[in-house]
Amino acid sequence: MTETMKAVAYTRSLPIDDAASLTDVVIDVPTVRPRDLLVEVRAVSVNPVDVKVRAGNDPQGVSKVLGFDAAGVVRAAGADVTMFAPGDEVYYAGDIGRPGTDSQFHAVDERIVAKKPSTLDFAEAAALPLTAITAWEGLFDKLRIDADTTGTLLMVGATGGVGSIVLQLVRALVPGLRVIATASDDAGTQWVRALGAADIVDHHLNLRDEVRRVAPDGIDYVFTTHSTGQVETYADLLKPFGQIVAIDDPETLDVLPLKPKAISWHWEFMFARPIHETADLIRQRELLTRVAELVDEGSVRTTATTVLSPIDAEQLREAHRLVETGHVRGKVVVAARW
Repeated sequence: MTETMKAVAYTRSLPIDDAASLTDVVIDVPTVRPRDLLVEVRAVSVNPVDVKVRAGNDPQGVSKVLGFDAAGVVRAAGADVTMFAPGDEVYYAGDIGRPGTDSQFHAVDERIVAKKPSTLDFAEAAALPLTAITAWEGLFDKLRIDADTTGTLLMVGATGGVGSIVLQLVRALVPGLRVIATASDDAGTQWVRALGAADIVDHHLNLRDEVRRVAPDGIDYVFTTHSTGQVETYADLLKPFGQIVAIDDPETLDVLPLKPKAISWHWEFMFARPIHETADLIRQRELLTRVAELVDEGSVRTTATTVLSPIDAEQLREAHRLVETGHVRGKVVVAARW
């Protein structure tokens, strides 16, 4: 194994159209911890969190490698690894507290890694982990939805990476739950309909009126990627004892309008388990394994819609630029060998 590797890093929080916002670097190959895998990265995807970290956490001149989603091949394993071996093809979403996946090799705890879906290539697989974990934890850990759940869920931000997985998981695992999805154009409408939405509403119009049009008696759940200015609308649309799970980062949030109906608000942050090394950390491996099974049986499909190549600073800058527009359906992936 070579002692150095190629990577893409940033040293200052710069606009993405600045050539220095992401640069090609050569750094040391990471040293694996006892429970780590050393993965040769074949594909990564760019999420809104990549953009947020790059824009809001200036490393003050120190090279910092971004990237969370990855698919690749295990090349080495720590002394205490029991679930994987060199040669295994894997996918995962990483740990926000450790160096990122935009590198030729990446060290990651085996408890948050799963075998890659066998029916997907590396690019297709790299689109899934972070959004699949977020969608799964939001639905099943936070809202406590299960196979017997009925009622109506409003998915706000349905055309994005997380929403695209929420729709598919509900369709595959919760057949009695009706999903209303937001979309703003014909292409978005076709996308969410194909993924399982029963009804589509235009979030650029009056969301309250749009939802009331298709659910006059109200809704039971909200899964939202856009909370700012929406709490009163959600409070009005939800039935008593309804529930909301949110994944965004509003600067302020007043949830008092939820109290008269005893509506519950949940935060979903898929990095909470790896950051805090929780006792149930292996849950992320388990759920990614289940998602891989759903993919291989044809119940869930990749959400990769744009695949750039190769993995280098130029292509990652373009991927960040696309994500920053806020108009990406599904996921942007950067793939191919370094």
